[in-house]
Amino acid sequence: MPQQDSSLFKNTIPRGAGVLLHPTSLPSTQGIGTLGKEAKAFIDFLSESGFRYWQVCPLGATGYGDSPYQCFSAFAGNPYLIDTEELLALKLLSEKDSAPLHELPPEHADFGKLYHTLWPALIQSYENFKKDSSATEKAYGSFNAFKTTEQAWLYPYSCFRAIKRHFGDKPYREWPKEYRTFSQAKNASLLTELEDTINAHQFYQYLFFAQWKALKEYAHSKGISIIGDIPIFVSEDSADVWTHPEIFSLDQNGIPTHQAGVPPDYFSEDGQLWGNPLYNWDELKSQNYAWWVDRLKANFNLYDIIRLDHFRGFDSYWAVPFGSKTAREGEWLPGPGLDLFNAIHKSIPQALFIAEDLGDITPSVRTLMKKTGLPGMAILQFAFGSGPENSYLPHNHIHNQVVYPGTHDNDTTLGWYHSLDQDTGDHVRRYLRINGETITWDFIRTCYESTANLAVIPLQDLLSLGSEARMNYPGSADGNWTWRYTQSEFEALRSTSSGYLKELSVLHGR
Repeated sequence: MPQQDSSLFKNTIPRGAGVLLHPTSLPSTQGIGTLGKEAKAFIDFLSESGFRYWQVCPLGATGYGDSPYQCFSAFAGNPYLIDTEELLALKLLSEKDSAPLHELPPEHADFGKLYHTLWPALIQSYENFKKDSSATEKAYGSFNAFKTTEQAWLYPYSCFRAIKRHFGDKPYREWPKEYRTFSQAKNASLLTELEDTINAHQFYQYLFFAQWKALKEYAHSKGISIIGDIPIFVSEDSADVWTHPEIFSLDQNGIPTHQAGVPPDYFSEDGQLWGNPLYNWDELKSQNYAWWVDRLKANFNLYDIIRLDHFRGFDSYWAVPFGSKTAREGEWLPGPGLDLFNAIHKSIPQALFIAEDLGDITPSVRTLMKKTGLPGMAILQFAFGSGPENSYLPHNHIHNQVVYPGTHDNDTTLGWYHSLDQDTGDHVRRYLRINGETITWDFIRTCYESTANLAVIPLQDLLSLGSEARMNYPGSADGNWTWRYTQSEFEALRSTSSGYLKELSVLHGR
């Protein structure tokens, strides 16, 4: 008699393959990838190549360092992704307004130049909307209805952004004391003075969500589901901490007592000091984890499947005293465990998650994985250089799992392979029975062959790019997230590889 499944989330992700690409990496005429026609062309490529999934990094509005994992809000979208060509069509911008954007570099995202070039265009689009909103609201729906529907997070977030700009973009802890929480600031006369700026930030979110909704619907029409990604923690300088300080571990002055990170590991000998404030899980539990449930519901409006970054932090998390220079000093503290997921399941029982279960995975983390029923991850780049018991080797993969050559935190497969020592490189070649001359495609094929239900390939590997195309160096605050592919690279991939990729999907039931 088969054993009954006792896991919490019983829905499984249908077998298939996908591509990992953050939208900022798309080509465009405005210096950064957008939600416009190039995103639709990418979806067309996914569909014709037999893919069923597009995985993105978090879509939030980024701050210093430009990391999508350090956003101003866990709910807001990134205005940089708004397609200005569509704003031209809606008469929200003129050619003159958008002309400076065309001078931005096409081969990478220059966030410094974007800040000084894109924001004036967005501000102008708001000014034009105030004069005539008819065409925009016909295309995107009622602005006032959007504000009403999203009010719970949208208004505090927009106040946060407006006050931050008013005080020279300083972190909120450096603002005058009477503005350091939303509850203090919401009745201040300054908000009346900033009313138009607050409304403008609500407008930018209106544009983002309307364009993303249309893009998601287009993806669905082509048989593509969206896998989103949410960080376990939020940025210290965020509307979330400013609005809900009670659910974070802060002292009486609003300063974090500890900060998030991980101890020394594969990526860094000093560990990774992320700097995020930690949660007050006791307070969250007393509220039945309402903030987390609301956050996930909002994200499921954006995505079909959610990858929970740093899943092991729900079991236990590394707490580093605030002010520490590295993550070496810290201690493991208990997370909410299954209690949180019971609350999530009660509100969103059909939710589809992926657990990022990488790093120091203890027996208790494995137990939580089993009890929740969430699929974990297997990274091929972590599979080689040790013995046959390595869980990332393909013969150890399981159905309820997602296999990647590498993720946004890894080097590209080509860059990684060229950095290997002789013994590890020999292990790769012997295990896969290859000569290594086409290592990226050998890894892609191996992912397709895996028993894991889902295989996700970074676009950099489909393009066979080296370390110059790496997206992120964990533990390094600067110089990340800038990679973009060119239109010519994309067209070459599409013309030469779509048929082969479709054949791989057919052969391996993806």
